Amino acid sequence: DALSMIGNKGVTKNYPHTPGIDAVGIVISSKRFPKGSIVIVSGYDLGMNTHGGFSEFIRVPEKWAVLKPKSLDPKESMILGTAGLTAGLCVDAFLERDNIEDKNAIVSGATGGVGSIAVKLLSTLGANVTAITGKERSSGFLKKLGAKSIIKRKVFLDSSNSPLRRGYWDFALDVAGGKTLSKILKGMNYGGIITCCGLVDNPKFESTVYPFILRANQLIGIDSAEAPIDKKEKIWKLFSTTWKLDKIEEIAKIISFDNLNNECNKILKGQLVGRVVLKLDKEL
Repeated sequence: DALSMIGNKGVTKNYPHTPGIDAVGIVISSKRFPKGSIVIVSGYDLGMNTHGGFSEFIRVPEKWAVLKPKSLDPKESMILGTAGLTAGLCVDAFLERDNIEDKNAIVSGATGGVGSIAVKLLSTLGANVTAITGKERSSGFLKKLGAKSIIKRKVFLDSSNSPLRRGYWDFALDVAGGKTLSKILKGMNYGGIITCCGLVDNPKFESTVYPFILRANQLIGIDSAEAPIDKKEKIWKLFSTTWKLDKIEEIAKIISFDNLNNECNKILKGQLVGRVVLKLDKEL
């Protein structure tokens, strides 16, 4: 959204344009959903080259929409948004392969959208979560989310350069790529599972084959934008039931249009903590 707002052609090709990769709203007209239904739209081309959620009215293909679960209110759905879907898909990939409870997990970019929800979700499901962050004053925020320990990003990146370190983590959720992912791979336990869903550090990373052939580690790529709609529906239902996050509103701020540019500038400067929700309709 922030890149689209500043005219990044790699995100949005034609302007003027309305960004917003997430939206929740009331159906006015649809062949699939009854009028008055509340639906969630996240990812696909929304907010990129299709006018997005920063608008009072949007028009999207029906196959992009999911009926909002009754036990998830509209504000909660947008606090989660694409970030929550991404974190949820990562955690779902873990659970398809192993049990999370009482296992050790590490999350990079832990104060960001994906990272903060991942820390809260993993801790809610019983994992011992280590959070990596580059923000000096974020310890209180991360502890409140449920992180058991916090590692400063510089300290983490300056750690051992040996091909393999002593194993620490059973699960890793990485939003950074680059040197961060390289270091994470070196410290996984036998059978460790790493999900990769971002490149805020660098799209390139270096590794040996040792984590894979000596420790049977798995590196799994996660994409939420083009994930099948039934997979998205599954994650939304989980967030409304067994994954229901207590006090999720504490990691978010609600803003109006007047504050939108300021919040996007924080994203571009790497200063944003938690989630931001743009409120457009009082009925929701």
